[in-house]
Amino acid sequence: MNQNQRYIFSKVPEVTLVFWIVKILATTLGETGGDALSMSLNLGYLLSTGIFALVFVAAVTIQVRARKFHPVIYWITIVATTTVGTTLADFTDRSLGIGYAGGTIILVILLAASLWVWKRVLGSVAVDSVNSPQSEIFYWVTIMCSQTLGTALGDWTADTAGIGYGGGIMVFGGALTFVLFAYWFTKISHTFLFWAAFILTRPLGAVVGDFLDKPRSEGGLELSRFAASAALVALMAGFIFAFSHKPAKHLVESSPSNEQP
Repeated sequence: MNQNQRYIFSKVPEVTLVFWIVKILATTLGETGGDALSMSLNLGYLLSTGIFALVFVAAVTIQVRARKFHPVIYWITIVATTTVGTTLADFTDRSLGIGYAGGTIILVILLAASLWVWKRVLGSVAVDSVNSPQSEIFYWVTIMCSQTLGTALGDWTADTAGIGYGGGIMVFGGALTFVLFAYWFTKISHTFLFWAAFILTRPLGAVVGDFLDKPRSEGGLELSRFAASAALVALMAGFIFAFSHKPAKHLVESSPSNEQP
């Protein structure tokens, strides 16, 4: 970096192996936590969605108002998107009768529209550009769409497609492996590959979460949703506090007006 360049720090973390581990844990927690409220406590999908939506709005507000990146605030907000995404997708697909296929198609369109508008307005959808309230709003709307999509896609794959939870884990795990190889060995845009991986971790977490808490007769381990959620929270906390989490950053040319005489 020369004297005419400087780093601009993002409000979201840099993408590392630990980031992806915590992301998968968070998406799995979203499934078990969402089901714990809507099913185990019998609150239903609509009321559970309302509760998680309030938590999501509060978390996003704190995240956007924060002056710099805070790992705990960020990951609480991510978990909020996964839980509300779980119950919202279940409400749309099951209670409204749209079905997994219909819900998946609608959410794909919403996700694509969110990324397209973000790109058109701000010029970049890269995570290292998330350093203003406007870019953060686009970021969290996009994540909200991707988390809800992931639930619908995971349930569609495991249930409607009939391949079960183990099969779903193999499908989405394989897709993530393909993205990883593309990152290493191709010239495909890293921004595109990031969002592809980010989206795919959600259905992976959805099928892993269902595998943990669904009845054995349905191919699950029939673990307590509350116990599974507590274990996932503990694992997330371990990775968040045991490892360094730095904000994403990108290098820009300094404005001549800011140069010292």
